[in-house]
Amino acid sequence: MFNGLGVHLSNLSRLSNAKTRSISAENFNGEKGKGGMAVHGTGETAARDLGRGWKVSPSIVIKAGEVRTLADIEGPGAIQHIWMTPTGLYRHAILRIYWENSENPSVECPVGDFFANAYQGTYSPLISLPVCVNPSSAFNCYWEMPFRKACRITMENIAEEDMTLFYQIDYTLTDVPEDCAYFHAQFRRVNPLPYKQDYTILDNVRGKGQYVGTYMAWGVNNCGWWGEGEIKFFLDGDQDYPTICGTGTEDYFCGSYDFDVEGHYTEFCTPYSGLSRVIRPDGLYQSQQRFSLYRWHIADPIRFDENLRVTIQALGWRKGGRYLPLQDDIASVAYWYQTLPAEKFPPLPDADGLEII
Repeated sequence: MFNGLGVHLSNLSRLSNAKTRSISAENFNGEKGKGGMAVHGTGETAARDLGRGWKVSPSIVIKAGEVRTLADIEGPGAIQHIWMTPTGLYRHAILRIYWENSENPSVECPVGDFFANAYQGTYSPLISLPVCVNPSSAFNCYWEMPFRKACRITMENIAEEDMTLFYQIDYTLTDVPEDCAYFHAQFRRVNPLPYKQDYTILDNVRGKGQYVGTYMAWGVNNCGWWGEGEIKFFLDGDQDYPTICGTGTEDYFCGSYDFDVEGHYTEFCTPYSGLSRVIRPDGLYQSQQRFSLYRWHIADPIRFDENLRVTIQALGWRKGGRYLPLQDDIASVAYWYQTLPAEKFPPLPDADGLEII
């Protein structure tokens, strides 16, 4: 019988023995028939005239320096949708996901970057297949994340102030095929990029799997066009030269000619790629241009058998028609599936090293 995974329009009519569950502040453990039972929570004052069952616990408060477990699920099953809206600085809320009781996370990202929305401020929509950002700060992801024994999701607040988090984690309990790999997402940030050095999006991946997406938050520190650099995928033992080499930054993100329409950077969102946000200088304190870009390899996953490394060049122009290696503020999230165990991630920068300044 259909196991309820890999859902799409063509198989929505198929029956399954999969069990649908959901975790939120109104049902911390996703238990059947146990939602909306809270008597204490962030909404208890508002619900004081109505009582139990009337939105008593719609959110949680995560104190400064606290790590809060959002989900602790016994498998087999799969995460199918995550929605959340956090307060505070997105870079200071760290989302982690652990598979099969591992000590090391397979997902470790500031919450905004994980949802391809690093830059706070004015609402900027992102409309794609696996990630959507909706008014006004609603983060959604639809990456399917299968697991066999256990899944644990945490949020760490590294800020000096408490944060409030509204969230819902929708999942299914069902059989997981043997050939399903585990979802991973890794954040990196360099500011500034050393001169003549490629930016590393992902390295030290060991195992078999497929690379499925890139998000980049790119702050430009020079005048002029900044996206001549090539992305490179080093597969299965590639050393000095990669198997896959792109032709330019905007080309990799499925645009062309500097994203320039009539002399202006032009935002766009599509199911698989986009330039979802451009922050333009305001003539005063907002002095640098910043760009938010995503590319999902859903129809064209990049498969590897043993190892993977991904880099991109930061390249502009200087006089005489020569390339200029740039020293920009670059952050990224790499998304991929692979077998376990996975290599331990490099440590995240501290709070100051994460801040967008």
